[in-house]
Amino acid sequence: MINLKGKHIYLRALEPEDLEFVYAIENDQSIWEISNTITPYSRYVIKQYLENAHKDIFEVKQLRLVISNFDEETIGLIDLFDFDFTNRRAGVGLLIKNEKDRQKGYGKEALELLISYAKRHLDLHQLYCNISESNTKSLKLFKNQGFEIVGLKKDWNLVDSKFKNEYLLQRILN
Repeated sequence: MINLKGKHIYLRALEPEDLEFVYAIENDQSIWEISNTITPYSRYVIKQYLENAHKDIFEVKQLRLVISNFDEETIGLIDLFDFDFTNRRAGVGLLIKNEKDRQKGYGKEALELLISYAKRHLDLHQLYCNISESNTKSLKLFKNQGFEIVGLKKDWNLVDSKFKNEYLLQRILN
């Protein structure tokens, strides 16, 4: 049995009812920097995405899960992307939407659950993530979960007319 439940949160599949939550995240310009987004998404496009979210990770090369608390409040999203079955690796993305829900351990718990799922059920060998040099909280979170900085991409992202460096972090799972 797949257990995606922690002490305070659980991970679940996207549902049609998540439309407004995903729409708000994808169109929040304050986080476009971390998602490499440069244009807004329509509700129609997100609705189509949600209708296809049930497809297998082996087919679409990504998996997006909702982070929810046990009061059924949607807190954030955690993703596996660039899923590479041949080389047994995937990228990880994580977002806790509201400031009030950050620094409470939800991201840590979600990442722990995803790492366990990636190891046990997807048989992945490694996970990686890309984090801006200035995003010290995310760097700390991923490093505390066994991710190591393996590279620095200089002047990687142009944000507000300034280039920012981005770290590449990696965790070998087995």
